[in-house]
Amino acid sequence: MSCTLEHHRSELEALLRPVFSSLGTQLLPVASAQLCDKVTSEDLFAALPIPAFTNSQMDGYAARSADLLSASRTTPVTLPLGFTAAAGDRQVQLQPGTVSPVMTGAMIPQGADTVIPVEESVLGTFPKLVRAGQGTVSGHAQFTAPSASGRFIRPVGVDLEAGALVASAGTRLTPTMIAALASSGLREIPVRRTLTVALCTTGDELGGSNPAEGQIPDANSPMLAALLRRYGVDVRTLQLPDDPDRFAVAIDQLQEQVDLILTVGGISAGAYEVVRQALAGRGGNFHHVAIQPGGPQGFAQLEHAVVLCFPGNPVSALLSVELFLTPLLRALNGLPEPQPEHFPLAQTVSSPEHKHQVRRALIQDGQVTILDPGSHLVHDLARADALVHIPVGVSELVAGQSVKIWRMNV
Repeated sequence: MSCTLEHHRSELEALLRPVFSSLGTQLLPVASAQLCDKVTSEDLFAALPIPAFTNSQMDGYAARSADLLSASRTTPVTLPLGFTAAAGDRQVQLQPGTVSPVMTGAMIPQGADTVIPVEESVLGTFPKLVRAGQGTVSGHAQFTAPSASGRFIRPVGVDLEAGALVASAGTRLTPTMIAALASSGLREIPVRRTLTVALCTTGDELGGSNPAEGQIPDANSPMLAALLRRYGVDVRTLQLPDDPDRFAVAIDQLQEQVDLILTVGGISAGAYEVVRQALAGRGGNFHHVAIQPGGPQGFAQLEHAVVLCFPGNPVSALLSVELFLTPLLRALNGLPEPQPEHFPLAQTVSSPEHKHQVRRALIQDGQVTILDPGSHLVHDLARADALVHIPVGVSELVAGQSVKIWRMNV
C-alpha cells in the first residue's frame, strides 16, 4: 500500500505531538553553558526593568539644564563640582547650581536632567574627582553651550519595563535573548527538557572499525546522530542484530529509557527485514511512500515510546530524516523553516512521474547541477549542497528551466 509524502508526514506529526508535549520542564541558571539553544517552556516576565535605573550614556557632567541656559562661547557658565557618580555607586544628590562628574552607566544624580560630555567642557578632561564619602569636593567646570533636558540620559525601563514579557513559551534561547533574560533580573530559566532518542542501526552486514568480508562500515549512526544533535537532541546510538526476538527485547528495554526510538534499515521487502518482523505484530505500520529515494517507511506506537522506522541506504536514511523528522524538530526548537531559492538547471533531468523525487544537487556558476539519484552514493551526498524536489506528476525538468532549491549542509 502506497501513500503520499504529505500523508506520511502528517501521520508522524500526529504520532510525535504527544511525545513532544510530554517532555516537561527543567530549570537552568541563566549563566549555564547548557542554556543556549534551549526552548522556553513558559512565558517569562521581567523581574527588573531594562535599564534597571536611569543612567548616563556618556562620560561627562550631570547638570540641571536650567543652570546652563545662559552659556555661550562669549559667556561660559562656570559651575562648582559635586560628588562624582561612578558606575556601581549609589545615587548622589546634585545640589542646585553645581555639576556632578558622571561616568557611563552610572546612576544619574538626583536632581540632574542632562549630561554634558566631558569633551564639550572648556577643559575637555576631568579635573581631580571625589566620590561620595571619600573626601571634600573642590574645583569647577566650564561650559560654552546649553544642554537640553534628557540629553545623554537613558531612562529606567526605556528598553523593557518591569513585568513586561521578555520571552514567550517556545522561544529558542539565543545568546542575545539570554542577555535579555539576565538583564531583566531572571536567574533561573524554565526550559523544555531535551528530547532523548535511541538511534538503532540494523544489519549483520555492518562491521566495526575492521569490517569482515561481506561487511561494510556503519555510516548511518555517526551521520544521523550528528544531524540530530544539531537540533538539540540527546542521541544514543546502538547496533541491533538481525534477530527479531533479540531486536524486540532490546526495543522493550529502550522504550523505558528514551522518548523516541529511530530504527534504520530492516523495513523493505527482503527476507531478513528484522524491524518489520519484530514490530509487525506489535502495532507496526509499514507502507510505501511515493517518494524516491526512501520509499519504505514505517512506525509503531509502543507502550512507552514511539518508534520511527527509516530505510537503511545512507541517502534514503538521511533524506527520510530530513523530510519527515527535522521539520518537526525545527518547530519543537523554535527554528525557522529553510526558504527555497531559484536557479536555472544545468542539464535536463528525468523523474518517475508517479513519485515525488528528491535529488541532490550542486550550485555551480549560478546553475543547478543534479547529481545521480543512487541511494548508496554517500560521497555524492557529502558533496551536495542543495536539494531539488520534483513533485508527483512531473517527468522531466528541462535544461535552463528555473527550479526551486533548498540549501543543505549535512
